[in-house]
Formats: sequence, structure tokens, C-alpha cells
Amino acid sequence: MPSPPLPALFLSHGAPLFAIDAGESGPALTGLGRRLKETAGAALRGVVIMSPHWMARTPAVMSNPKPATWHDFGGFPQALYALEYPAPGAPELAAEVADLLREQGIEAQPDAKRPYDHGAWVPLMHLFPEADVPVIELALPAGWGPGQVYAMGQALRPLRERGVLVVGTGSMTHNLSEFFGGEREPAPYVVEFSRWVEAAIQRGDLPALLDYRRQAPAAQRAHPSDDHFLPLFFALGAGGFGAGEVPVRAEYVTKEVMYGILAMDSFMLPALPPVAA
Repeated sequence: MPSPPLPALFLSHGAPLFAIDAGESGPALTGLGRRLKETAGAALRGVVIMSPHWMARTPAVMSNPKPATWHDFGGFPQALYALEYPAPGAPELAAEVADLLREQGIEAQPDAKRPYDHGAWVPLMHLFPEADVPVIELALPAGWGPGQVYAMGQALRPLRERGVLVVGTGSMTHNLSEFFGGEREPAPYVVEFSRWVEAAIQRGDLPALLDYRRQAPAAQRAHPSDDHFLPLFFALGAGGFGAGEVPVRAEYVTKEVMYGILAMDSFMLPALPPVAA
């Protein structure tokens, strides 16, 4: 019997410290990874992930067969720089991604040298800690808005029926000018913004989400720039959100807030079906 389509995921990766300071969100992602493997079994072919830490002037897709782990950050504990995520690349899957995008009028250039940036490997080391699932990254085109990124996700929706997990990774809130370190209570605006997004998703309100800059409370404070929020629209497009009369409801995996200002909301859509006993 064929496996059901895989869900699309949005994963908040927060700060690089998430790699070693997992909080509640890291174990939650590890549990999700186990569920995904149980659902897909041997049919799980790979992961296509969009990270805001790869922004390119035009669409691009990683075709590197053995991507290195790039520690693209500075000033953090030395333990972070010793971490490696040795998941293999997938050039054939990269070509498949490029073909699907081309069918929708989006030309994506292959990049055979691209390493894994921390926006990809940090959440993936929690989701699939064995690093045994092939991964390719897709660049976030600089200057693109929510609707254009959503269309990229839509173009790759067929991959979910081919054993491929489509993932957008960023952060539900990302105002690093307010990051001072140390545990604190969640800032009220962080909770307000995050729960507004959740409510819009659960009622299937794509127009409101696309217009989040005007409609969401504290949108400018939550995201002084929108790079870490745009991958959410990639996940929505891939998940079929807003494409039918019946809303595609999300299943949240975590709603933790770290360091008072980084909302770590992660969800999948649609929800996974129960695993047969």
C-alpha cells in the first residue's frame, strides 16, 4: 500500500545556540522526525529545505553531492564549531526540483558547491539526528515577497507524494536587536504575533497572512526584516494551504519561546495520519 503524502513543515531554528541549547523544541522535533520515518518508511527519499541564510539574487538549488557543514556565525561557544551534519546531498533530486520549478516559469540554477548553512543543519540535526536522509537546499531569492515564495512552495507540492519532505525554516519571531541572552519571560508582542499567525493558519486565511505586514500585531517589531518569516510561505504553498475550499489545518509541534524574544513555533500541514499498529 503506498505511503500517504508527507506533510510540509515550517521549522523555527531560532539562534545558532539551538544546536546545543535544545530547550523543549529540539526533543519535539526529534519526536516528529521519528513519526515522519514511521509514516514514510523506506519511501522517504529526501528533504528539500529553504533557509533564509542562503539568499541569492535569482532562484538556485543545491546540487552538491557531499555538502559540508558551514558554521556561518561568530562569537558563539566553541562547542558549536565542532558540530558536523554529514547528510548526503541529492543531485538527482535537485534536478527534479529544478524541473518542477521550471514548469511553473521559475528558473533555478544549480549550485554544486553550496554547503549546509546553519539555518538548515541546526533544525535538521534535531529532526533527523542520524543525518541519514539526503538533503538539498533551495535559495530564498532576494527581494521576493510572500506571494512569490508561496508560489515556489506550490510548484514543489508534488514532491510530497514522491517521498520528499518539503521544509521552510526561519523563525516565528526574529528581532535579534532585542537578544541579550539569558532566560526571560516571553515578551508580550512575541506571543501576540505568534498566536495571530496561528489563528490565521487554522482558519485558512491566506490573504491575511500574505498581508501580515499590515494586519498582524507588532509585525515590524517581530520581523524588522522579513527574511526569517518568508520560508513560512514556502511551507504553506507546499502544504496546499489556501488551495482548496476546505482549510488545510496545521499541527503544531512546538510553541516554545526562547530567550524571551525568539518564538520557536514549528508546525506541519496537514497533520500526520496515525501510524498503523
